[in-house]
Amino acid sequence: MIDMNKNIFGDALILCSDKPLTGYFRNGCCDTDDSDVGMHTVCIIATKEFLNFSKEVGNDLSTPLPEFGFDGVKPGERWCLCALRWQEAFQNNSAPLVVLEATNEKTLDVIPMQDLIAHAYKS
Repeated sequence: MIDMNKNIFGDALILCSDKPLTGYFRNGCCDTDDSDVGMHTVCIIATKEFLNFSKEVGNDLSTPLPEFGFDGVKPGERWCLCALRWQEAFQNNSAPLVVLEATNEKTLDVIPMQDLIAHAYKS
């Protein structure tokens, strides 16, 4: 694992969510390393529209899988999403809001910063 994960601004990556517990490493952060081929680096605020879109394209995040300890992502919850899935949702006008300070800088390899900023969650 990368020791010093940074957000898209080059600052320390903040927690995305511990309820539900998210992240490739299930540590609440959108940190990553070379083993994370899905690049789970975008901290989103899930919406019903996005969850429906994701399910339609084959990535069902909302259906609980209790055998894996997964309760399903609900609208309003934060989740570390794969960068390419966010990009796909963006291209289909279904992109969820992004918590920029919790989104890993590695995301910028795939998604332009201006697209992320345009979908920034404002607390």
